[in-house]
Amino acid sequence: MAGHELAADVIGLLRARGQTVAVAESLTGGLVAAALTGIPGASEVFRGGVIAYATELKQTMLGVPGPLLAARGAVDPQVAAAMAAGVRERLGADIGAATTGVAGPDPAEGKPPGTVHIAVAAAGAPVARTLALAGNRARIRRDTVGAALRLLADVLREENG
Repeated sequence: MAGHELAADVIGLLRARGQTVAVAESLTGGLVAAALTGIPGASEVFRGGVIAYATELKQTMLGVPGPLLAARGAVDPQVAAAMAAGVRERLGADIGAATTGVAGPDPAEGKPPGTVHIAVAAAGAPVARTLALAGNRARIRRDTVGAALRLLADVLREENG
């Protein structure tokens, strides 16, 4: 499914369930929010987003624990999960989604470009996924958006059960 179709699927699932979503983005810099808000009817279900590019903003804006950031760095699946849970809580959404990682072209925190972590937080424990993506910066960011939207749709379908 292409990004536009994935975003439309997510918006449709949220509308059918009467739920809302908020996003916390680092390496994608607002691209997940842009994909979702590009769909007609998104205003009914999209609460907002936080672009926490700087590590300290992950703590101050999203509530990611400082000791976790100090021990693991910002490029970590536990950090992605905390970002998703934090944006869900702080923006008053039913579901939170998050992206963090290294888009490149250079490594960050000792991790190579394409190291990506995405997460979705709903009623239960957050679900996090680690990806090893290939390509240039633009492709890594685009593929991260697609993966985040897929995970969001999967979690919504699972909860609908």
